[in-house]
Amino acid sequence: MFRHQGKSRTLKHNLQIATVLSFVAGIVNVTGFLSIKQLTTNVTGHFALFIYDVANFKFWRGTIYFLYIFSFLFGSFLSSFLIEKFRANKKLNVFVLPTTIECLVLISIALSSNVMKLESFDTIACLLLFAMGLQNSYVTKISNAIVRTTHLTGLFTDLGIEISQLFFPKLHPNREKLKSNIQLRVYIILFFFAGGLVGGFLYSKMEFKLNTLIVGAAILLSSLFYDDIRYRLIKARRKYSQKKIAKHKHAFRR
Repeated sequence: MFRHQGKSRTLKHNLQIATVLSFVAGIVNVTGFLSIKQLTTNVTGHFALFIYDVANFKFWRGTIYFLYIFSFLFGSFLSSFLIEKFRANKKLNVFVLPTTIECLVLISIALSSNVMKLESFDTIACLLLFAMGLQNSYVTKISNAIVRTTHLTGLFTDLGIEISQLFFPKLHPNREKLKSNIQLRVYIILFFFAGGLVGGFLYSKMEFKLNTLIVGAAILLSSLFYDDIRYRLIKARRKYSQKKIAKHKHAFRR
């Protein structure tokens, strides 16, 4: 799910990571909005508000929205920078680094809310946007820009285009790829909504408040752990099979 890249990456791998990360993004989106009344998974609205304040010469107020945008941008930059820097290390799953940082940010916000009253909502917004920038960047690099999980505008656009292409089979003969793309978009949208519903239920009904973010971090860490264990098992199985084949060849030669 996290390790496969390039030609070795299949629709199944993209579906797996899309469902996990879009679910987490849904949790973060709702938790951020309910706690600080700000959107914390994308910057489209913040950019519009930034331009509005600048146009009305309210530069100081506009600075806050600029910080929101910069936080998302910096998260994206740092994620990509770490991946590129450690890509040469074949023993290291480079996507562990940005994912772990994202988890630490979410957990830190949640734990801080338990020991002190968090009055700086702008700081929380910046941290959540930074975490989502990290996530959007590494999932983009993992999937070769096929999967986006933190916002839905582009997804609905792509989904509408691809559904329309189903009505023109002669112009778009690769039906399997088209259906796979539609399936992927639908999965991301559904799991984003599911994450939002779960996040809203935990935040309001179960009164988890910002501790809801720990659930998102736990899902990410569990996915990393599962992916690593599965990778090690597959690697051990292949190694065992290769040794078995080599042993048979040696016995045959004798």
